[in-house]
Amino acid sequence: MRAVLQRVKQASVSVDGERVGSINKGILILLCVEEGDTAQDMDYMERKIPTLRIFPDEEQHMNLSVTDVEGEILLISQFTLAGDARRGTRPSYSDAARPEAAQGMYDEMAVRLSRYVPVKKGVFGADMQVSLVNDGPVTLLLDSRKRF
Repeated sequence: MRAVLQRVKQASVSVDGERVGSINKGILILLCVEEGDTAQDMDYMERKIPTLRIFPDEEQHMNLSVTDVEGEILLISQFTLAGDARRGTRPSYSDAARPEAAQGMYDEMAVRLSRYVPVKKGVFGADMQVSLVNDGPVTLLLDSRKRF
C-alpha cells in the first residue's frame, strides 16, 4: 500500500463539477492499494498516519501530528501511484490491486483513520478534480512494504 501525504491548509475534491469532500488544516492522502496488500498493510498505515509529526509547534519545529492539531484528512484513491514507468513511455499499472479489492481496502482505511480525526473522501474510481493549498509544502511518501 502506497500513500502520498500532503500537509494542507485546505483541500477539496470534486466530481462532475460538484464538491464531494473538503477539509481545512490537515492531510491530503493519495492512497494506492496494490496487489498483495493485506490487513497488515492497513495496520501499518493506521498506526503511522495519525501519529506522523509533520505539523509545526510554537517554535516551527515539526513536532505535532494531525491529531495534535485537531486536523482532518481528505482521502483520495489513486491507483496511478502503482505506475511503473521504467520501460517504455506508457506506465504499467499491473501492480495496482483490482478495483473490487482496492475499493474495500480504501473504504476500510477511511473508517480506520476516522477513529483519530474527521475523514472526508473522494469517489472511488471517479474522474476527480483535487485542489489544495499547500502548508509548507510538506509531502511524504509512505510504502507499507518498506516499513522496516
